[in-house]
Amino acid sequence: MEFVPTRIAGAFEVRHDVRADARGRFKRQYCEREFAAAGLNIRWVQVNHSVTLGAGSIRGMHFQRPPVAEAKLVSCPVGRAFDVAVDLRRGSDGFLNWVAVELDETTSFYIPEGCAHGFQALTGEVHLIYQHSASYAPEAEGGVRFDDPAIGITWPLPPTNLSDRDRSFALIDENFEGVAL
Repeated sequence: MEFVPTRIAGAFEVRHDVRADARGRFKRQYCEREFAAAGLNIRWVQVNHSVTLGAGSIRGMHFQRPPVAEAKLVSCPVGRAFDVAVDLRRGSDGFLNWVAVELDETTSFYIPEGCAHGFQALTGEVHLIYQHSASYAPEAEGGVRFDDPAIGITWPLPPTNLSDRDRSFALIDENFEGVAL
């Protein structure tokens, strides 16, 4: 595995060594030793699998507040996704900056606590596997708008097929303080 830093501190594109032969392909999804060597000592407590249909579909931008803020490792075993993290950490040098990693079966995205996460499907069917460092807590959930001008995400395809909830997140205003960790 190769851990490529992004412009958001603590977020990494994870490039996997995929081995292929006549039977198909194999990759190591996670190795505690390799993540620890990269300074990422994570205990995964929940794993989710989403299926998104329709190129252009967007899910996000979601996060959890402390005390259950979560880091995520997001992988895409089927299809391709434009995976986005937005730094919401109060006092961070990258506050309100976003970064994207194009995911497919060879690449994952490690997103630290305090970042909102979402993605756009680049193919007609996209499967994402999310490994979480904290269990889902609906009372701690938050979100920012996918089209918030204060963030300015440049989606590669016209946004389509959003949930009512994702469309209804409030825009960030001058009083937004971010997430304290």
